[in-house]
Amino acid sequence: MFPGDAQDVPDEDWILHGLGRGWVPLSKDGRIKTRDREIQPVRDHGAVLFYLDNQQLRSTEMVERLHAHREAIHRAAVRGGPAAYAVRSDRVERTWP
Repeated sequence: MFPGDAQDVPDEDWILHGLGRGWVPLSKDGRIKTRDREIQPVRDHGAVLFYLDNQQLRSTEMVERLHAHREAIHRAAVRGGPAAYAVRSDRVERTWP
């Protein structure tokens, strides 16, 4: 869909694209929730966004963390939003609004 593995696509564009398909956005950048232009699609759709609280994790560690917290992630997604959650090593924590 997006060229170059979406590396040059603004965050608000890929977030809006996914939300329009009923997807739940996942980011490695927790600062995304503090930037109005990027969090606005989440707000407008009453959606939930998840982000990993450590950008330095290896791919396998990211997958392991998401898998370990899949039930908490599912519960948060079902609750709806707008909301943002940090996926931490030991828990999933609501951090916005």
